[in-house]
Amino acid sequence: MELNIERIELLLLIAAGVALLARRLHLPYTVGLTLAGMVVALAHISFEIELTKELIFSAFLPPLIFEAAFHMPWRPLRADAGVVLTLATLGVLLACGITTVGLHYLAAWPWAAAVPLGVLISATDPVSVIATFKEAGVTGRLRLLVESESLLNDGTVAVLYSVALAATTGGGVSIGGVAGSFLITVVGGVLCGALTAGAVLLLAGRTADHLIELTFSTIAAYGSFLLAEHWHLSGVLATLTAGILIGNTGSLGAFSDRGREAVASFWEYIGFIANSLIFLLIGIRLVAQDVVSELTVALLVIALVIIGRAVAVYGCCALFRRSAHRIALNHQHVLFWGGLRGALALALALGLPVDVPMRAAIISVTFAVVTFSVIVQGLTMTPFLRRLGEIAPPHSPESNR
Repeated sequence: MELNIERIELLLLIAAGVALLARRLHLPYTVGLTLAGMVVALAHISFEIELTKELIFSAFLPPLIFEAAFHMPWRPLRADAGVVLTLATLGVLLACGITTVGLHYLAAWPWAAAVPLGVLISATDPVSVIATFKEAGVTGRLRLLVESESLLNDGTVAVLYSVALAATTGGGVSIGGVAGSFLITVVGGVLCGALTAGAVLLLAGRTADHLIELTFSTIAAYGSFLLAEHWHLSGVLATLTAGILIGNTGSLGAFSDRGREAVASFWEYIGFIANSLIFLLIGIRLVAQDVVSELTVALLVIALVIIGRAVAVYGCCALFRRSAHRIALNHQHVLFWGGLRGALALALALGLPVDVPMRAAIISVTFAVVTFSVIVQGLTMTPFLRRLGEIAPPHSPESNR
């Protein structure tokens, strides 16, 4: 689909205007973008851009994941690896199970429709989470836990998603096959990202030209993701691995000082562009999506998703309460309410095969859950963080740093 320069200019102009207005009104930028997209759709302004799984996966996810991973410190991440992995595996399974079972028994949905929806809506979305917590100014261990979990749980969801589709379309599913698929998806994605990062770091070490170094980082971000997805591995984990390796080892001589500064600034800007476009497009698509017809089921799923997230977070964190890695109760509250859904869930829903039972209903309910997550949780997240004392009040010296 052609995206000409006029459409790009108009989208960027809207994004910049929303950014200025959101800052003045002290509103979350992502919420402002979504609402702006809805206004654009209601005004019948057409950009001829369709929000698809391919667009989200190929264009938007790689830069957002790479930018977050580039600034993710390895040592603290390694120290909390047990907690993060438990949330990203056991936590996802618990959330998925509660949503799926509740949808089947309370809404009388067939398993063939309840399972795909339960899977794709169970993972927190790295796009929404990273944007919200970065904008709120959250730092330290809390931000690391929230962001890393939202990035790592993609591996679990990718396997569950493929299993759900196989079961729905009549394919064979076995415990051994699921375990093997999980290992291949996760380990393969990590290896793909590591190999791509290694090649980029090797090449970058042979030049001091910051523009060439910048080009290599672009190859690492998109190349690792697309290569992993091509081989049906986890693209999110591949780009996450590449970003962590380049961000933590690039300062050891592989990148020049000017090159590292250029890379950081460039990906911060690209992250802003990707966030702007994706939430504008979500708002535009929301108006066209028939959510009202599935409103009762959507409200039920929203409740199930919240309950599932609560069980996942508080249950998993309870396993570490007597260890050195225990998580403060305030941090658990933030992990619970900060488990936003967004572009990743929409991409998986839109990518469902046409022969999946109740596909249209699944997509409508997914949009309803994402709308609630982006607008309601997005609007309340910053006040919630302030109430818990995790960020400074507005207009305080700390908040302006």
